[in-house]
Parts: sequence; C-alpha cells; structure tokens
Amino acid sequence: MELQFLGTGAGVPAKHRNVTSIALKLLDERNEVWLFDCGEGTQMQILRTNIRPRKIEKIFITHLHGDHIFGLPGLLSSRSFQGGNTPLEIYGPKGIETFIKTSLAVSQTRLGYQLKFIELNEEQPIFKDQDFSVYTKKLDHGIDSFGFRVVEHDHKGELQVEKLRELNIPAGPLYGKLKNGATIQLEDCTVIDGKKFVGPDKKGRIVTILGDTRKTNNSVVLAKNSDVLVHESTFNKNEAKMAKDYFHSTTYQAAEVAKEAGTKQLLLTHISARYLGKTALELEEEAKEIFPNTKIMKDFDTFDIPFHEEEKN
Repeated sequence: MELQFLGTGAGVPAKHRNVTSIALKLLDERNEVWLFDCGEGTQMQILRTNIRPRKIEKIFITHLHGDHIFGLPGLLSSRSFQGGNTPLEIYGPKGIETFIKTSLAVSQTRLGYQLKFIELNEEQPIFKDQDFSVYTKKLDHGIDSFGFRVVEHDHKGELQVEKLRELNIPAGPLYGKLKNGATIQLEDCTVIDGKKFVGPDKKGRIVTILGDTRKTNNSVVLAKNSDVLVHESTFNKNEAKMAKDYFHSTTYQAAEVAKEAGTKQLLLTHISARYLGKTALELEEEAKEIFPNTKIMKDFDTFDIPFHEEEKN
C-alpha cells in the first residue's frame, strides 16, 4: 500500500506544483489504483510515473471545485484509448455525474468501458468488500466537501510452515485446514491444533484523505487512529482568519487534527503557490511544533504504508 502525490498545489497549477490528485496504489493488495481527486493536468502527471490508467478502478472526488475535477474528462478518455475496458467507479458529491456526462457528450467522447457513479451520502460504508471498507463524512468548505477513511481489513496470521515440516506433516489440503484453525488427526493418531501453528493476525492499515476544509470534528473522526492522515495546509499558522474566511486550514489546525485523532503520520498537501522552497519547509516546521510526525509533500512524492512493526515480529 503506497500513496503517490500527483498534485500538491492549491487553486491553480504552478510550475513547481500541479493541482490536487493523489493515487493510492493497492497493487500488491488487489492490483488496482484508487485515485483521490483529479485536478487539471493529472493525466500528464501520471505519464511521469509508473501508474497505468487502466489500473485505476475507483476515483473518489472530495468536492466539485475545478482544481479537484477539471482533469477528469481527459483522464477518462485516455483510459479508454489506452486499452482500459474494466468498469470504473466514481464516488463524489451530487453533480459529479452531470459534470462528467456533459463533458463527454459535448466532446462526443465514447468510452470503451462502463462508468458507475456513487453519490456520497450519510450511508456507511460507501464501499465494502472482503479486503477494504471506505467511509466518508462531510467537512466544512462552503461547498459540499468530503473526507475519506480507507480501512484495510485485518489479515489472518500466516501458517508457520517450518514448524509443521519439523513434525513431518505433509503439505497439501491439511495445511489449508490448519491455517483456518481446525484441529486434525494424523494417521498415527497425533492430534494437531491448527491455532497453535498460525501466527498473529496483521492489523489492517487505515488511510485518511481529506478534502478542502476548515478544522472540523468530522476530520478527527475520520482520522481516528489512522496510519496516515492527508490534510490540506493552505495557510500558515499566522493566517487563521484568512483560512476561516476561505474555508481552509492552517498548518497548526492540520497538526491539531492529527494530534487529536491519534494518527501516526501527517502528510500536508494543497499548498499555496506563495510558498516556495524554504518557505514551504517552514510550513512543515510549524506543524511539527504540534505534531512531530509531519511531512510536507511535493509532486511525485511517494509514501509507503507498512504494517505495524509490532505485528511483523
């Protein structure tokens, strides 16, 4: 599980930062990529990575401001041209379906795959299968804006094959029964309890990605005990009034959410073009005053999300 930041800027594209888009790479887990927001130029950013558009199976849109959606029509079209033929699900606020269908119709674009639209609402979870659940809550941005909590389900412990081999237990169907915790009896009447030969479960990881927002309690709820929190940081610590007026957050406010939620890592994005080089790093240092495990992200940065160390041993 890995995050890659395709755009980390706020409002309009800049030479050093494109507008918002984040890829959650689930290649090992399910051979898919999930995209969060798709600002203008996202497909050009993708060309500079190893991401293949046909691997994108889900797109989650936080809100309908242009710097988060204007890249969608082009990306959807390119996915079709490049051989993508599997259905694609788009989760977003009311209006996202109209925006996409209108763009495709006006440009007479035909896709070689099916689109499925899921309008965000209060029903929870918005997606669930045997591997993952995704939850959402409204944020505070003046327009409907949402945050997402991606929860990986716990992994069953691994079968301790070496111990079984030491007991001369033959590989095959018996291993499957033991991995499921069953008790088996061998031909020599030896009884083997499968639970004693399965390692501890690996706790699933939690990733929280928020849309643009003022500080709000829903942000804390979505980020509770997460492994990673991606939070906007449009303004510095001295610009709280401006952040409130424009429905955004400061560095301090992002760090406060991370601290209150008990997240393990805070990643700052949606950085104003006013902040370059040293001044951008100062935003990171500000947030670290409250939450030390903070990192400001640049375009194309990646962040690997490992399993908890204590559960690897």
